[in-house]
Amino acid sequence: MDFTFLASTMVTLLKAVPTTLVLFSLSIFFGGLLALVIVWMRVSGNPVLSGFAKGYIFVFRGSPLLIQMFLVFYGLGQFGVIRYSFLWPFLREPMVCAVLSLALCTAGYTAEIFRGGIRAVSPKEIEAARSIGMSGFLLVRRILAPIAFRHALPAYSTEIVLMMKSTALASLVTVWEVTGVAQRLISQTYRTMEVFLCAAIIYLVLNFIVLQGMALLEYSLSRHRRAAPQPLKA
Repeated sequence: MDFTFLASTMVTLLKAVPTTLVLFSLSIFFGGLLALVIVWMRVSGNPVLSGFAKGYIFVFRGSPLLIQMFLVFYGLGQFGVIRYSFLWPFLREPMVCAVLSLALCTAGYTAEIFRGGIRAVSPKEIEAARSIGMSGFLLVRRILAPIAFRHALPAYSTEIVLMMKSTALASLVTVWEVTGVAQRLISQTYRTMEVFLCAAIIYLVLNFIVLQGMALLEYSLSRHRRAAPQPLKA
């Protein structure tokens, strides 16, 4: 094992970590916002909005992310209404296309996760809140959203980890994140094992940090469920 080569490879790949983190952060942020809109449409009771949300979720959960990314990167430019609009200077950038495709995909999964969290809220808690005068936005902010998020958090943490790994696909649309830089190094050195070993270690560390952060958030949101310490008997 050439440790000198491993060290230089690790340094080179670490320089691409900020790009990976930007991809990941923007995708999770915009995907989460879109998921809130989709889940609102899904549970609104309006058949048109609910039907659109169901169709959106079906399409983005049922088709491969790689194909979605190719369609966004190579397909949008085929439409003149987009190519000659004010959006084209943004949509022709690989980073924007990668973030857009990742956000659209994770929104479909996240919307279903959030819907499951909402369905897990006990109707008795909602009735209790309404009995003391809560309704509308106040009911959502103080009762529905916090409880639903706690229920959805374990599944949502899994989706976040999957999105961290999915950023590797951005290399296929010329975004030079960790995997893209690793592939370029392999084409120059032909040392696949060492390069991908370093890349795997970086992803493992990043996902470990993400999981620890989610576990800490889950712990802080469930303090009320932990039993208070019993006083010692004399």
